[in-house]
Amino acid sequence: MIADHQRDAAATVVVCAFFASAWFGWAQDSPPRAWVVPLAVASVGSVLLAVLGALLTWQRWTDGTALDRETAQAFGVVVAVEVVVAGVGAAVLSRSGQGEYTPVWIALVVGVHFIPLAPMLEYPLFYLVAAGVVVAAVVGVPVARSAELPLSAVTGVGTGSVLLAAALFSLATVVP
Repeated sequence: MIADHQRDAAATVVVCAFFASAWFGWAQDSPPRAWVVPLAVASVGSVLLAVLGALLTWQRWTDGTALDRETAQAFGVVVAVEVVVAGVGAAVLSRSGQGEYTPVWIALVVGVHFIPLAPMLEYPLFYLVAAGVVVAAVVGVPVARSAELPLSAVTGVGTGSVLLAAALFSLATVVP
């Protein structure tokens, strides 16, 4: 589950922590009152972790990386497809009056996008992240419905937690 390159693991801290903060932020759309402070702490903590990851990435910038010219281009294609599919799906959901399912859809797309990234970036952890985010999205719907919670809150907490865990795991592999 460990990245072949320390720089890549450090960069994973940045990216996963940053997006964890975004998902915890999305969860703050209409959460239960008891969730407000923990979500704010998780958001701020994730941003601080992303900053730490950026410093570690900078320190390891001259280390090896799985990203060469070809891999970087493929990575760009995967991310571009992810953004288009997420955006089109969100637009369709919004226009059909099902906008509340947008975070679920985007989480599904985000989860699936980690599958091709795992071999591309030589980081098997991304298979677990993919599974975790997809499960958070799929399980989030019945959980939200049964507890009468907003889908954005449940999906945001689930997806943010998976991404935060990935960032912390990556940090543990970079910091001795």
